[in-house]
Amino acid sequence: MSIKDKILELKKEKNAVILAHYYVADEVQEIADYIGDSFYLSKKAKELEEQIIVYCGVSFMGESAKILNPDKLVLMPDMSADCAMAHMVDLENIKKIREEYDDVAVVCYINSTAEIKTYADVCVTSANAVKIVRNLPNKNVYFIPDGNLGRYVAEQVPEKNVILNSGYCPIHHAITAEEVEQAKAKHPNAQFVVHPECVKDLLDMADYIGSTSGIIDYVAKSDCKEYIIGTEEGVLYELKKQNPDKQFYMINNNQICHDMKYITLEKIYKVLLEETNQLEVDAKLREAALKPLDRMLELAK
Repeated sequence: MSIKDKILELKKEKNAVILAHYYVADEVQEIADYIGDSFYLSKKAKELEEQIIVYCGVSFMGESAKILNPDKLVLMPDMSADCAMAHMVDLENIKKIREEYDDVAVVCYINSTAEIKTYADVCVTSANAVKIVRNLPNKNVYFIPDGNLGRYVAEQVPEKNVILNSGYCPIHHAITAEEVEQAKAKHPNAQFVVHPECVKDLLDMADYIGSTSGIIDYVAKSDCKEYIIGTEEGVLYELKKQNPDKQFYMINNNQICHDMKYITLEKIYKVLLEETNQLEVDAKLREAALKPLDRMLELAK
C-alpha cells in the first residue's frame, strides 16, 4: 500500500480532515480535502464536522484553526514550519501608535502569531484586506505586520490614513523589478499576475494584483494563454490543474517558501497515526486572539 493510500485509509478511520495551503508541495495538495489560502482555510476550519484537523501549513495557520476550533484536535505535520513575517511586529510600537491616534484601528494580517493577533482590532487576509479596511469606521489604521500589503491597501483606500509596519514576506519581497522585466522580455505574450506582498515596483508592472486564490480565479477566467507568476511556486499545482491549456513561468528559481515544503506525506501519516504534534493555544490567549478573527469573518461576509 502506498503512503497516499495509507493516509487516506487512516484519515477515514479517524474521522480526520486534511487542510492544505497552496504553497505546500504538490503531492500534499493531491491528498488534501481542502486546498486554499489562509482566508478560505480559516472559514473552512470553522465549518468542519471532523474532530481531527491535519493542517498542512505553517504555525500561524494552525494556531488560527485551533483558536476557531478549541475542541478539535489540530495536528501539525511539522511543528517547526514557521513564517518569518508572522513575528515582524514590535508590540511596544502598537502601544505608541494607540497613544498617538485616538481612533486608530490595529489591522492585523492573518500571517501573524496568536500573540500579535491579541493586540489587533481585526484580522485580514490578502483576499479581504481592502474590503475590511474600507468598511472600518476608523480614519486611522495601523496595518501589521506586512508593509507591502499595507501599502497596497493604502493605495486602494486613499480616504484612510494607513500607518505602515516594516514587516515583509522574504520570498515575495526578494523578487525584483529587473527580474520581472527580464521575464516579460522572454515571454512577451504573457500577463504578469502578482501577490500584493511584493514590492510596489512589481505591483506597478502587473496585469493583475491579488491574493493566491485571486490569482487562480483570474487566470481561470482570463483568455490569455501565458502568465508570469509573482508569488510562491506552490500555486502552480492548482493553476496547471485548472488550466491545462495555459503556460506558466516563474520569475526566478527562489520563489519557494522552504517552511511550507517541510510538510511531507510521511510526516502527515506519522501525526495521523500517533496523533502527535498537537497544537495547543492557552485559553486566555485564545480568547483574546479569537476576537479579531471573528470580526474578520463577520466583516468579510
